[in-house]
Amino acid sequence: MTTEATTTDLRGFTRDWLDWYRAQEERLAAPHGFLAITGLHWLHGTPQRFPDAPGAWWTDDDGVHVRLDDGEELAVDGSPVTGTHHFGVLPERGGVDAVWGDAVIEVARRGGNDIVRPRHPDAPLRAAFTGTPAYAPDPRWVVTGRYVPFDTPRPTTVGAAVEGLEHVYEAPGRVEFSLEGHELSLTVFPGHLPGRLTVLFTDATSGVTTYAANRSLALAEPAADGTVVLDFNRAANLPCAYTDLATCPLPPAGNRLPVAIEAGQRIPRERGGV
Repeated sequence: MTTEATTTDLRGFTRDWLDWYRAQEERLAAPHGFLAITGLHWLHGTPQRFPDAPGAWWTDDDGVHVRLDDGEELAVDGSPVTGTHHFGVLPERGGVDAVWGDAVIEVARRGGNDIVRPRHPDAPLRAAFTGTPAYAPDPRWVVTGRYVPFDTPRPTTVGAAVEGLEHVYEAPGRVEFSLEGHELSLTVFPGHLPGRLTVLFTDATSGVTTYAANRSLALAEPAADGTVVLDFNRAANLPCAYTDLATCPLPPAGNRLPVAIEAGQRIPRERGGV
């Protein structure tokens, strides 16, 4: 390969990475993204009011409910809601967004608990956000691995950024690969789209230059022969890297890599990163 071709390939590689990085930042800092969250409110059987949301909220066997006072209104699925509204039983990791003026009131279920998590565009964390530090993209951190499916998906319990909370995921298999002279493997979870996979991991940089609790890596659907590409340049922070108002899962046991993955997103400035 000529030097000119190598330079052109590197420029394209960097350009693609920048497109990914900017998309990550746009989602995070969107008007109702995770930086806009102003409270994480846990619901129980007694109605309670919160300073950053209208109404009195509670949960029971029939799901989540809100009782709005005179003059208070939400929009749910585009329709105005007044008085008492029943959201019903929410699925785990599911939720509903109710609009209140320029804010969105997220009503969700996490770790078997119903929560209300308001998102306000003028939240101080969002207003002060200046971007996420990251390592410069480097092709050396792109490795080809092999996806090894389990005979049947394995229910896998992991901890959460919130103490005492647990998440359960169905792990369909693991990915095996070589990196820095080590033979490694990572348990994977289903991705956001059918066929795709997600990895939660830590490594020797965690708590040093990258966020201590976790990072996430999205993988494309493995090829027919199990081949799958891991581009650690796209190792992303989860919302808990920026705010304590997130319930992010922690990596499963065994997903701590004994090498320093000096790639991807680093400790946010909001957590003291540079």
